[in-house]
Amino acid sequence: MSALYIHIPYCTKACHYCDFHFSTNVSTKAQMLEAICAEIAHQQNYLPTQVLQSIYFGGGTPSLLSMGELEKILSHIQQFFTFDNDIEITLEANPDDINLQKLKDFRALGINRLSIGIQTFDEAALTYLNRAHNGQMAHTCLQQAQAAGFDNLTADLMYALPTVSFDRFRQDVSTLAVQYQIPHISIYGLTIEPNTVFGRKKVMPQPEEIAAQQFEYLMDFLRAEGYVQYEISNFGKPGYFAKHNSMYWRNVPYLGIGPSAHSFDGRRRQYNIANNALYAKALLHTNTLPATIEQLSPESRANELIMTGLRTIWGMNPAVIQQETGLLLGEEQQQAVQRFEKQQLLLQNDEVIILTQAGKLLADQLAADLFFDT
Repeated sequence: MSALYIHIPYCTKACHYCDFHFSTNVSTKAQMLEAICAEIAHQQNYLPTQVLQSIYFGGGTPSLLSMGELEKILSHIQQFFTFDNDIEITLEANPDDINLQKLKDFRALGINRLSIGIQTFDEAALTYLNRAHNGQMAHTCLQQAQAAGFDNLTADLMYALPTVSFDRFRQDVSTLAVQYQIPHISIYGLTIEPNTVFGRKKVMPQPEEIAAQQFEYLMDFLRAEGYVQYEISNFGKPGYFAKHNSMYWRNVPYLGIGPSAHSFDGRRRQYNIANNALYAKALLHTNTLPATIEQLSPESRANELIMTGLRTIWGMNPAVIQQETGLLLGEEQQQAVQRFEKQQLLLQNDEVIILTQAGKLLADQLAADLFFDT
């Protein structure tokens, strides 16, 4: 299995919480697409197989691209890779970028999964976040996506927003899960990153206890509605787990194309430069890829397996860690596992270690306590 990620580094405006790599200056878009196509050719032998099970257009805002631009990228990918018969092709989209005709055109291109950045339906909160859409646009885009034939839909929703009440949050969750029956929901807590508007303004997030209450409510509500929390932040109906992100969490090799994109070949991680001009210049003028390569030590690799395993329903498997890295859990780590199990934060099932619902609230902390020293 292999996956391909394409980073489109443009947005119409900067959300106040976002620290992803993007630019609001789209005047360089044509040059950027040429550079992206050049990198696809340059990296054609990076993956262990040329057969792709997933392509994911992320950003930034890939729904800003025209049909001709998307078709150009997809055609270029097909020159160097083979598409699996059951390939999942996902496009991230914002409600303000799409209409019914555009959605139909997406499907005609072969895009069969849509990821819509809703975040909330609350008007005041959307303004506070500096989102480009309003609440009505959020409703309209979901209605139009379903009318266009997208049954494989996912929506992003945020919790612990300072301006959103608990009742409003409950309503947002119900709107996605009950009213529209979106089969996959990704949920993210507001984090205040330094290099953002919120970070510079020193915005205070919701207290941890409020965030925990909202997240616990979400887990209970979505489970009752038939969703499976297959990863800490991701809830899917059976048959609608995201192929692409599941490959990330299950440590399948993937190739990231575009400025700031990351790649993993099973042994090393690669980080493309997060600078549009330097990225395009290197690829178009010198046919070189400006990227940093990290050779993973056995300890770093083991820690990745611990973190990604604990975040998913597939769990952390010490036998797999030993097989992949040659490392065994030490006495202190085994004692920590036993302690967490007694505290009902995790359970062991056929040697696989899985977090309980209570443990999911402390996932990062529990993983860190099990890490190998690096």
